Amino acid sequence: MNEIRVHSYDELQKELFADSWNEEIGRFRSRFAFRGLSDASYSLKTTLMRLGGNYADLERHLMRNFKKYAHRSAVESDAFWNWMAVAQHYGLPTRMLDWTYSPLVAMHFATANICKFNLDGAIWAVNYVKTHKLLPRPLCNKLEEEGANVFTVEMLNEAIPSLQHLQDLSRDNAALFLEPPSMEDRIVNQFAFFSVMSDPQRTLCDFLHEHPAIWRKIIIPAELKWEIRDKLDQSNITERVLFPGLDGLGLWLKRHYSPRCIEECELVQGIGGQLPRRSP
Repeated sequence: MNEIRVHSYDELQKELFADSWNEEIGRFRSRFAFRGLSDASYSLKTTLMRLGGNYADLERHLMRNFKKYAHRSAVESDAFWNWMAVAQHYGLPTRMLDWTYSPLVAMHFATANICKFNLDGAIWAVNYVKTHKLLPRPLCNKLEEEGANVFTVEMLNEAIPSLQHLQDLSRDNAALFLEPPSMEDRIVNQFAFFSVMSDPQRTLCDFLHEHPAIWRKIIIPAELKWEIRDKLDQSNITERVLFPGLDGLGLWLKRHYSPRCIEECELVQGIGGQLPRRSP
């Protein structure tokens, strides 16, 4: 069973840290990417897909204009993957999805929106090492040469230097994970990285259902969310830490002092504005 419904906070912790023992090095080092969702019914759709219409053809126009209007100091290197990472981080619709190495950060995003505490949440866990073993041989070789489990933008700029090169991989239905540069404290504090599909019209869900051995989806019952949220706050896993700055501070305080009643929470959310952008 790839979907696991937990019934307690302790059971959730056990499932999130399952399979983290690494026999080769004798350490607990998980090989999973985590993504927390406030609603278990949400799919793994990219922001590019959510545009609707002929979104795949719009991708190159979005990137071209982002590069044209962005200040050149926005990226360390004028290379394709540097621009993609910056664009994703600053909210441009892309084929990337946000993930985190941290189970606790994923728990935060599954429980950050108190107006959805009447709905089950979910945390997706995907083994990125096993995912990369399914890549075409040249990309596998690149990881092996570097002794790495996840791509950096530098590695991908060498192996897949343009959007057209990425598009050429579509026939392989490839999925990969990459770490962005540490361009901002939010990326560092959220322990964030991204997934990318070679075909922008295929969801990661499609890929995962073809490879059931590499993932699981942990369902968080609605009735557990308040306990998880309070324990995360006590552990300092909050917007104040994950979104450094006054916007994160304001969101943390607003949520912290919001009433538990769902109807009142919806009113507070409506008055208070939008959530900040996220990385995982």
